[in-house]
Amino acid sequence: MDDIDAMFSNLLGEIDHLSQSLTQADGDPGEDAASRENSFSIGFTDLNESLNELEDHDLDALMADLGPKIPQQESSSHEGISSRDNAQASTPPTSPKFTPTNFLTSPTAQPSSQVKKEEPQTKAEKIKLALQKLKEAKVRKLIIKVLMSDKSSKTLMVDERQTVREVLDTVFEKTHCDCSFDWSLCETNPELQIERSFEDHECLVELLSAWTRHSENKIYFVLRPQKYVMFTEPQLFYMWKKPKASLSGINSQAKELLIKESFGGSTQIVPDLEGTLYLKEDGKKVWKPRYFVLRASGIYYVPKGKTKSSTDLACFVRFEKVNIYTTSNYRQMYRAPTNFCFILKHPCIQMESPYIKFLCCDDEHTLSLWVTSIRIAKYGTVLYKNYQAAVKRASTLQGFQSPAHKDRSNGHTSLGNPHPGSSYVEGYPHKPPPDFLPPPPQAKHL
Repeated sequence: MDDIDAMFSNLLGEIDHLSQSLTQADGDPGEDAASRENSFSIGFTDLNESLNELEDHDLDALMADLGPKIPQQESSSHEGISSRDNAQASTPPTSPKFTPTNFLTSPTAQPSSQVKKEEPQTKAEKIKLALQKLKEAKVRKLIIKVLMSDKSSKTLMVDERQTVREVLDTVFEKTHCDCSFDWSLCETNPELQIERSFEDHECLVELLSAWTRHSENKIYFVLRPQKYVMFTEPQLFYMWKKPKASLSGINSQAKELLIKESFGGSTQIVPDLEGTLYLKEDGKKVWKPRYFVLRASGIYYVPKGKTKSSTDLACFVRFEKVNIYTTSNYRQMYRAPTNFCFILKHPCIQMESPYIKFLCCDDEHTLSLWVTSIRIAKYGTVLYKNYQAAVKRASTLQGFQSPAHKDRSNGHTSLGNPHPGSSYVEGYPHKPPPDFLPPPPQAKHL
């Protein structure tokens, strides 16, 4: 009986400990307003700085959104709120610095005369406005700073409904650049020395929500010649086993047929890619060669002592929960055999972790093959739709551009012909511009 009582007491203790852990995970309700105020923007010191950087029309739009949404009953942002929906509509949740959160804070009460001016006249208008405000109250808004290659920056206000493609269009309007479909928004992580180009269909606010407390990550607006090279030069990935000299002579009709066969059917065709890559052992700076095979569901490899037959293949990683990132200076940072490395990780992992998969290639061409082919396997026909939309948008915007700008974005880019003006060789960050990916301590600048 004594043993049973002791076991029961231990069980109660474990349940109590688990309850406390879940309570802490939901956020500390006693966090002060000053720390909350620092959680509304990406790339700024505080909320006031980000608001001051907004252009007049963006600030007017923000104030119009915030004005009539929330009644005066919100007397304090420190009081607990039982309903999650009410919490989203009244006060931002506690979250780490530089992490995107709901931007809808309690507005200052407007004079009654001003409210009456904006009051709808008919019942139908009142219902329409009420539904709109209820919908808007759940939309997260974010002020972000996008860095340019010339070290300038642009401040944007985005919400969770906007895709990366829509944000790129906004940047085009602010920068008056050539509007090429090679332009990308990229995130950089100095902690891991990695970067990734966002895909056009992804929602930017959702992507930035993975950033952690005190994150040093940044967003860059840069040219990426490799962004859609699988459609401008599809033979490089679907016919990669053939000699390179024969691939350069393929005409446009053959390329279109290859794209149609790979992306126009009922099923997605993934490049039949396989070869030897170096795998970093967990917790060690030791890299071992392994034979890897690409499939639509993920990457498989041949374990030590096994043959290359399909029955001996073991699953290395699946693509559902991971993104692919290119790296910088891993030869010095992790003693990689070369600097042509890439990693596969969950987007929420922002620092070194045993759940990150490190792979290294012999040369730049092999790196290009694997990174682009993995993107094809992960996103499939969505990439082709992104490409078609980007080309259409670029041609529309170029109608208003000067001839010099048109010439820059009309040419296609191959693996060995970087886009003019790009700071990257073949679109990868092993030759970054200054301050793009700061090296780790005691590492030399490239």
